[in-house]
Formats: sequence, C-alpha cells, structure tokens
Amino acid sequence: MKKITTLLLCLALLVSLAACGSDTKKNNSTETPATATPTGTGEPDATPTGTPIVRENINVAVLKGPTAIGMLPLMDADEKNTSRNDYTFTVAGSADAVVGSIIKGDIPIAAVPCNLAATLYQKTNGGVAVAAVNTLGVLYILETGESISTVTDLKGKTIYATGAGTTPEYTLRYLLTSAGIDPDKDVNIVLLSEASEAAAKLAAADKGTVAMLPMPYVISVLKQNADARIALDVTKEWEKLNSSTVVTGVIVVNRRYLESHKAAVDAFLAEYAESTAFAAAEVEQTAELSEHFDIFKKAIAKEAIPYCNIVCLTGSDMKTAVSAYLEVLHQANPASVGGRLPDDAFYYMP
Repeated sequence: MKKITTLLLCLALLVSLAACGSDTKKNNSTETPATATPTGTGEPDATPTGTPIVRENINVAVLKGPTAIGMLPLMDADEKNTSRNDYTFTVAGSADAVVGSIIKGDIPIAAVPCNLAATLYQKTNGGVAVAAVNTLGVLYILETGESISTVTDLKGKTIYATGAGTTPEYTLRYLLTSAGIDPDKDVNIVLLSEASEAAAKLAAADKGTVAMLPMPYVISVLKQNADARIALDVTKEWEKLNSSTVVTGVIVVNRRYLESHKAAVDAFLAEYAESTAFAAAEVEQTAELSEHFDIFKKAIAKEAIPYCNIVCLTGSDMKTAVSAYLEVLHQANPASVGGRLPDDAFYYMP
C-alpha cells in the first residue's frame, strides 16, 4: 500500500509540472494581440497594454461661415467616434451667441474673429488665450453694377456688412480711412447680425447695392444675381497698405481650462491641424460635410473652399500673424483690440 501511495504522489507531481510548462509557454508566446481601431488622427483607442485612452469631453463652438470649414473633418470624425477627444460642437450664427459661454468656460474652445479674441483677453484679465489662426482673409466687396474699382469709389455708398465690433467691421473701417473716407460720414455702413442677411439683400438687390461678404457667401450671391460681381478683394487691398495680412479667425481657449486640461487642448490642436489640411486638400469631401452639417450647400462650398484661406497656424507662426494684424488695428482704433495690444501671455505657445 505504501508503494502505491508513493506512485500516486509521483504521478500527481508529473501532471503538475506538465501544467506549469504549458502555462509558461502560453505567457511567452510571440503572438501579437489584436490592434485597436485607429482614430481619425491615427491614435489607437487603447495603449499597447490594453489600457483605454481617456477621451476628454470638450465643448467647441464654430461660427456658421468660413471659420467652420476647417473644423468639418474633425466634426465628422467626432460623429463617427473616431476622434481622440469626445467633442460637442455648437454652430453659432454670430460670435455674440457664444462669448458668454467662452468666458465662463462652458465652451472652452471656440473659433472667433481675431480682434474679438484680443478684446476678450483684455475684458477677462487674461481669461482666454489664442491657440491658433484658423482663417486668413476671406472678405470681398461685391456690388450689383460696375461703379467700383478702387476703395475710393466706395465714398457715398451704402455698404451692407456683418461683424459689428469684430474683424469685418474694423477691417472695412481701416480700408476706408486709409483711402481718405470717413466711415461715419462719407459712407453708410449697415451692419447686419449675420452674413446670410447681407447676402440675401445683395442677391435680390437692384443695381448700385454694395456689400462686404466673406466666402462662401460670395459664391452664393454670384449664383443668385447675374448683376452681382466681385469689385474688390479686401485682403489684397489690405496688403497694399502694409506688410501684414488679414487674420479673419482664430481659435481661443478658456485659460482655466487650458491650465487644467493642457493635454486635451494639445490633442485638439493636433486633430484640428489634420482637419484643416484635409479640408483644404479634399474639397469634394469637405463640401459634402459642409452640407451635412448645415454650413453651406455642397455646390456653394465646393467652389468657395479654395478661396477660404483655411489654415492652422500655431506657435510662432500664429503669434507673428496675429500680432502684426492687431498692431494695424490698434493704430487705427485702439478700441478694436480692447484698448491696448495684448501681452505675450495672450499667445499659447505649446
């Protein structure tokens, strides 16, 4: 009996050793685990160890106009759940609709007119930072007729425009003043709340009507009114007067959010850079997204996108472009940038 017991113990030991050998072989296997589905920016949804990447929930605002074009591919990626962060996008008709939310931090990231960013910086004692330039010059002077060939020809005209207190108004005033025209006496500037209103007036206007509009509203008007034409390229007129260029829109970030969520902001900027590059290169697909997100109809967007000057300038390139543009506005009217030029803390330099 003692021999039988000993034999059974030996057999149990052999089985145990075999099992251990099997486990060791399994753990040292060179088999590669399944790769996570990549996001829209090429980032995996999990680390190599399988730990999920935390997707920040970020509210982002864009304006219904050219400054939204570069954001469209990112909006599409978010809708398909392939973006690095989890975004909630607000498309506003005017900057006024989102300013309060930007200051409070309810909308920590937004595309706004360049000079508005500077004004908010002063009003909030540095409560916002500019992180990128997203749109350069997109403004044009249109008329129904053939009377305008230079800025001086605008004297005595009624000019429909938008952007009261923001980049469009101050850009127009600068051009008029530089041409010897008093914006408050020699012309009648009618500022409407949205570019669509100004476009509608010009589309149905008789000869002699003048409006300053951004792309793609320009294309929309030209398609609707055979008498309408582009009389002046505002960006070219600006560049005739100084070495800077028009900076239409920028990306601003709520300062408190930036300080507590820097990684999320940097991830957004990386995604946004890829989004703008795609929008500029893949016009057909971006035009489809424009209609999908109710920004502009595909046919209008397709013609306009090549003229929308979509960019994503960050770091020193952003600072150079913005500071030069704000300097010109400040010299013309300090109120246009909040009373004084912003200091270096205004510029987010990752």
